[in-house]
Amino acid sequence: MNKFLKGIIGFSLKNKYFILFATVILIIVGVLTFRNMSIEAFPDVTNTEITIITQWPGRSAEEVEKFVTIPIEITMNPVQKKISLRSTSIFGLSMVKLIFEDDVTHTYARMRRFLGL
Repeated sequence: MNKFLKGIIGFSLKNKYFILFATVILIIVGVLTFRNMSIEAFPDVTNTEITIITQWPGRSAEEVEKFVTIPIEITMNPVQKKISLRSTSIFGLSMVKLIFEDDVTHTYARMRRFLGL
């Protein structure tokens, strides 16, 4: 190990311009990489969620629940890799939220929603 380190130091001392050039190139490449790299300060660690929002203006919450929310829930119940299915009905508005497992991509989840699978 000692001989190896002496060899590296000897090479560096003999070829100081090459080492200086390589150091400058590494610094330039490092700065360019740092400036172009996208950094997320807060990475998204939540599960994939799909929200279905339906409007039926002028109808009571009970009607929206009976004629819109419950049929959507029945259709979305057999969706695979689903963790939970939650819904809310208010005056003229229905919201159904599907939460999927960790390994499910947004594309897969959206296709399940459109196909009702």
